[in-house]
Amino acid sequence: MNGTGVRRYRLVVIQSQSIIAKALCGLLARDVELDVASDARTLDEGCLSVHQPDLLLVDFDDVSAEFDELVQRARAQSPGTRIVVLTSHPQQISMQRCLACGVDGYLAKDVSPGELIRACKAVARGETYFDPRVAGGLLRRLKSDQPAHDELSLRESEIIRLIGVGLSNKEIGCRLYLSEKTVKNHVSRIFSKLGVTARTQAAVYAIRNGIA
Repeated sequence: MNGTGVRRYRLVVIQSQSIIAKALCGLLARDVELDVASDARTLDEGCLSVHQPDLLLVDFDDVSAEFDELVQRARAQSPGTRIVVLTSHPQQISMQRCLACGVDGYLAKDVSPGELIRACKAVARGETYFDPRVAGGLLRRLKSDQPAHDELSLRESEIIRLIGVGLSNKEIGCRLYLSEKTVKNHVSRIFSKLGVTARTQAAVYAIRNGIA
């Protein structure tokens, strides 16, 4: 509480680019319920253990490769801190990954300032907040009994079958008369639809489901 009796939530921002971090802090600090304690370029700067904030706002694009480890370290440094991620590339697969890590909020960077503030306050209060543009499709998939590979197009089905038998993107392109770049784009969409992050996972999926 502050002198006006309004509950204030302490917040820390992790963003690799200082100018963007300062802009986010300035925006969030406009709300009377948000107390921006600090911003940092990385979690290793010790801001969580020092400030023990109610909320951590982190740029997923900066830390996607080691995101699982970052969440574990954040929980260890400040167990009561809730986590919201921002991303330029909102996808079902990255949202699934964040959910699996126990993240409390997931937002695209093109949200309005008002929505960002509402999301931060909601999560700080103990609620969850996930971008509805991505969450709707993910929830429909999780609730559906339809196999994920039924969402693949005919061309994508051909490509995952060839991934399953061990062909590279270049070899698949030669087989299907496609450029290697086109194959790569198809593979990215296949990963998103199947909820996998690696070629080996896609190959195992294809074998287990009788596609390869």
